[in-house]
Amino acid sequence: MGPGPSNIDPRVLQAMARPIIGHLDPQFIELMDDIKDLLRYAFQTENPLTFPISAPGSAGMETCFANLVEQGDKVLVCVNGVFGGRMKENVIRCGGEAIIVEDEWGAPVSSDKVEAALQAHPDINILAFVHAETSTGVCSDAATLAGIAKKYGCLTIMDCVTSLAGIPVLIDEWGIDAAYSGSQKCLSCPPGLSPITFSPRATDVVRKRKTKVQSWFLDLSLVMDYWSGEGARSYHHTAPINSMYALHESLLLLKDEGLKNSWARHETQHKFLKIGLENLGLSLLVDERFRLPQMNSVVIPGPLREREGDIRKALLSKHNLEIGAGLGDLAGKIWRIGLMGFGASEKNVETCIAALQSMLHAGLSSVS
Repeated sequence: MGPGPSNIDPRVLQAMARPIIGHLDPQFIELMDDIKDLLRYAFQTENPLTFPISAPGSAGMETCFANLVEQGDKVLVCVNGVFGGRMKENVIRCGGEAIIVEDEWGAPVSSDKVEAALQAHPDINILAFVHAETSTGVCSDAATLAGIAKKYGCLTIMDCVTSLAGIPVLIDEWGIDAAYSGSQKCLSCPPGLSPITFSPRATDVVRKRKTKVQSWFLDLSLVMDYWSGEGARSYHHTAPINSMYALHESLLLLKDEGLKNSWARHETQHKFLKIGLENLGLSLLVDERFRLPQMNSVVIPGPLREREGDIRKALLSKHNLEIGAGLGDLAGKIWRIGLMGFGASEKNVETCIAALQSMLHAGLSSVS
């Protein structure tokens, strides 16, 4: 019950055990087409260029920046946690200039600050922001931010690693140009794949680049011929076949449950968790208006902070329960409890609350 990877449905594990086939086998090409269609449902988009990168979510992030940012481009990067900082690093490594809008960790991205920055820098090409900041558990208003970007003629890059399938992600309705996610969060798949989607406008920018993409492996002008070719597809890399089986099965499970039902289930289990935590005298970091149901940042009471690592170790060793530590500015100040995908269940919430209660009632002296 940490910030990912999440627990995996037994059907997904069984799918991974299927016999391997070649990555250019007609049956696998058919599977690739199914995965693209199912990802369009998950992203709520009609974007033709929608597929999983054969690498974790961080590679999905790099794919977006490496393909859309050229030398000298100005990118407005919203930083309100760890992963906004990683966006900034990507811009710099692509030779772009990062204009930073900062907000407090645990607070959403300020749309007023974004608009002021775009007014002050009319030559900004791209607005980049994290929809669901995994390091804090805060959700930013993607629809408003995308609307502001459109007003000023900017492309948008959105990190939805933790949000996809856990809360609404509406790519077409919001007008997002490029987005990336991860297989190991609310999709309840093993780590190692990064679903991405590019709008036709973003795809056109990629096709009209003045320079080659600095990464050969992540160059969409090459990869899209592997995923989008009709009939015979060009060879690009050996796809992780069994991981694709797993993603396909997880997306089928999502389609069977229904996106709205998935969003509602995450919200319901979050409310149960919140009540249980409050009964233990614990509180959540993020204001309820901006709180992610699938990523809960619990404020560690002052007296417990010196031993918070010991408490997490004891939860794992004595209760077989993993929760996450705080990152960056929040290290030692919060615990991160995930309710993601298959892991967002009443049984898991009950297990978590009972284990925390046992640790807190036992007293710090017994924590080892």
